[in-house]
Amino acid sequence: MVHVDFRTLILPVDIVRISAFVLTCTCFSLVASVGVGNSSLSHWSWCMFCWCFCCFMTLLILILEFTNLHTKVPISWEDFTTAFAMLAALMMATTSIIYPTFFTCPSCSRQIGASTVSWLCFGLYAVEVWLVHKRPGEISGFLSTVPGLLKIIETFIACIIFTSLDPAEYKKFPGLQWCVAAYSLCFVFSLLIILLTIARLLLVFPHFFDVLVTVCNALAAVMYTTAIVIWPLYAFKGNPRPENCNHCVWDDLVVVTFMTLLNFLVYIADTAYSVKLVFFTRQEHE
Repeated sequence: MVHVDFRTLILPVDIVRISAFVLTCTCFSLVASVGVGNSSLSHWSWCMFCWCFCCFMTLLILILEFTNLHTKVPISWEDFTTAFAMLAALMMATTSIIYPTFFTCPSCSRQIGASTVSWLCFGLYAVEVWLVHKRPGEISGFLSTVPGLLKIIETFIACIIFTSLDPAEYKKFPGLQWCVAAYSLCFVFSLLIILLTIARLLLVFPHFFDVLVTVCNALAAVMYTTAIVIWPLYAFKGNPRPENCNHCVWDDLVVVTFMTLLNFLVYIADTAYSVKLVFFTRQEHE
C-alpha cells in the first residue's frame, strides 16, 4: 500500500531535487524550442539526452520517496541516489561546456539562457552530492566510496569518448579499432560493477572479488596506456587540421585523445587505491 510522506518535500536534499527537476526541464525546453540548426547533431543530441535523462530520473526519485515506494525497490537505494547525483553533476558539467561552445552566439538569448540554467543545474546536483555525504551513517555502499566514485567517472568519460567517435575515422586503421575495443571493454567492466552494486549482488561473489576487481583495473590501465599512444599516432597520421574546420571531425579526434588521457589517469588512481585497499589496508586489519 502506498504511504505518502509529505515530510520528504521539506527536506533540504529534496528541495534541491525539486529545483533541479524544474531547471533541467527548463533547459531542454529552451533548447528544443531553438532546434539544432546547422551545428553538430551528435553534440546537440548528447546535451538533450543529459537534460532529459536527469529531469526524468530526478522526478522518478522524488515520486518514489514521496510515496515511500523506494523501500519496495529491490536495490540499494542509497547507492542508486548517490550514484545518480554524482553522474548528473558530471553530465551537467559537460553539457554546460559543450552547448555554449557549439550553439551560442552574442544574439542567441535562449541558447545563452539554457547554458546559464545548465550551470545552475550542475551546482544543484553538486549540492545534492554534498548533502547526501554529510549525513553520517546513512551511506555505506560501494558507490559512495572513492573507488565507487572513480567507477562512475570512468564510465562517464567513456560515454564522452563514444559520442565523439566517428566510424569513418577509426575504421581506417586496425590500431584505432583496437583503441575502440579497449574503450568498450573497460566501459563494460566499470558499468557492470556499478550495476552489481546497485542490485546488491556483490555479496554473492566470492571473497576474492576485490582482488579480481584490482586485477581488472590494472588491465584497464594497461589497455588505456596503449590507447594514449596508438590513438594520436594513427588518428592524426597524415590528417592535419582543415583550414575551414569549425568544430569539425578533427576536433572530435582531439576530444577522444584528451579523454583517453584523462581516463587513463583515473584508472591509474583507481588501481592504486584498490591495491592499497586490498593488499595493505586489509592486511593491517587481519
